Amino acid sequence: MRRVVAYELVSLDGVAEAPDTFITTWDDVLDANLADVIATQDAVVLGRRSYDEWAGYWPTSDVEPFATFINGVAKHVATSTPLTTPWANSTVVDGDLGAHVRDLKAQPGGDIGVHASISVVQALLAAGVVDELRLVVAPHVAGTGRRLLDEVPATALRLTSSTTSPTGHLVLTYRPGAAVE
Repeated sequence: MRRVVAYELVSLDGVAEAPDTFITTWDDVLDANLADVIATQDAVVLGRRSYDEWAGYWPTSDVEPFATFINGVAKHVATSTPLTTPWANSTVVDGDLGAHVRDLKAQPGGDIGVHASISVVQALLAAGVVDELRLVVAPHVAGTGRRLLDEVPATALRLTSSTTSPTGHLVLTYRPGAAVE
């Protein structure tokens, strides 16, 4: 069965909105982590806001390895309205998002990624379909903005790996399930 891997950039205080305001440095460890995350993914689930922002940027971007990945991968967009900006391999999620992702997980293929889309990550955590939560935590307090885990029901997470990048970012991987005692 396929896994759902949510990859998010967050500030130390949990803000995930506008990561370009608190991710001000990048290094080889963060590059390698991102390459590792996307290497196993052949589908992504995006929210409408992320889709609209990304559809205007990534098709002409040369920022690798993400540009080649996101432009080629199957994109499932959680929205109740038709997509107005065309982008290759994009389809609208019809109906319940949790049910759609459960169906995707049951199909053959690689991992299903969730990138940037705060409300999608929140909904999929609440639905219990996220298999891995991969966070890059910036050494920065954003102070304001949408926080990744607001409105998410209590969820036990088990830390499976952690490292610190040369620029002070924490690279953390969690799996939902019983916490290690």
